[in-house]
Parts: sequence; structure tokens; C-alpha cells
Amino acid sequence: MEESKRGFWYDDWSFPIFVGLLSAGVFAGTHMYYVYGLGAFNEVAFVSMLRSGMETGVYGAVAAFGASFLFARIIEGSLVGILDIGGAIQTGIGLGVPALLLGAGFIFPVANFAASLVTGMVLGLAVGYIIILARKFTINNSDSTYGADVMMGAGNTSGRFLGPLIILSAMTASIPIGLGSLVGSLLFYLWGKPITGGAILGAMVLGAIFPIAL
Repeated sequence: MEESKRGFWYDDWSFPIFVGLLSAGVFAGTHMYYVYGLGAFNEVAFVSMLRSGMETGVYGAVAAFGASFLFARIIEGSLVGILDIGGAIQTGIGLGVPALLLGAGFIFPVANFAASLVTGMVLGLAVGYIIILARKFTINNSDSTYGADVMMGAGNTSGRFLGPLIILSAMTASIPIGLGSLVGSLLFYLWGKPITGGAILGAMVLGAIFPIAL
């Protein structure tokens, strides 16, 4: 059993490479969104924060939001031994770091495709190595997670309460969009899935059929 766990797939030095590759793809996705308006690997609500920054030139909110996620997930990864891809890579590296760069006036790493790949790769390698090095002083020396396991799944748990808020927001937009959101959430509830996704998809479907006049 121990012999099967040796090699590239299980060595510590390969972990930063995987994180780097994922980060390169996600950062390049943000580049696509910044240049072409599509391609970001993130939730709609989070991407809308980046869109707001692109329109106003003020990236403080999305930068603080994404950077705090990245910082928290790096700590969690070193203490628990599991890296939250959504929080660390998608939100942290995919939104927080680009917002920090854009807010500071460094547009090239986000606006250029090749530069975005390199930037994401470097950031991912850095995150991976930080977690590997930190683990030598945390879970590798102790069986305790220092309470960091409380963070795991917190986002998904709190996200369940967003469904009703999304439905209410859709109803204030228009009657068709509100009905679409309500029907979508009901279908997802019967399907045994989180109603948040159904509310968003339902609102999008009827919103496309009955668009709001601007």
C-alpha cells in the first residue's frame, strides 16, 4: 500500500504544479471576461462584483472579498490538508488578485492572455508551496486541525439561505422573471438540489424570453 502511494501523483512537490495549472486556467478565464465579457470561472454574483469594478474603476470591494477568501483558504489548507478550489483559486486567484492588480493600475497581466497564464501559474505555485511548507509545522506534527475544519462547508451551508432572497429579488425585477425563479427553485427542490441554482436558472430562462426593457 505504501509503495503505491509513492511517485508523482502523491509527492508533495507535485501538489503546487496541480494548483498552478488550475490557477493558470482560472486566471486566463478572468482575462477572457475582462476582454470579451465571458469566460470567468466563478459564480454569477461574484463575477458581477468584478463587472461593477470594471464599469466604475473601483475594485476595492471585489479585491477585499477575493483576497480574504484566498488568505482564509491558504490557512485552511495548511491546517486541514484540503484546499478549497472554489474559495482559494476561483474566488481568490480568479477575482481577488486580478482586482488588486487592476486597482493598482497593473492592467497587462489581466489584459494579455499569455501574461494571464503565466501570472496564474506563478500564483498557483506560490499558494501550493506555501501550503506544503506550512503543513510541516501544522498537521504533520499534530493530529489537531486547530478548529480550521469549522470553515469547511461553511459557504455551502450559508448559501442555502440565498435562494429565497434571489426569488424575492427576481420578483421585484418583473413578474415573468419572478415566476421563472419560483418555478426553477421548486423544480430543484423536488430534485433534491439547492434551490439557489434553480432560482437563478429559472430567472435567466424567463428573463431571456421576457426581457426587461432598459
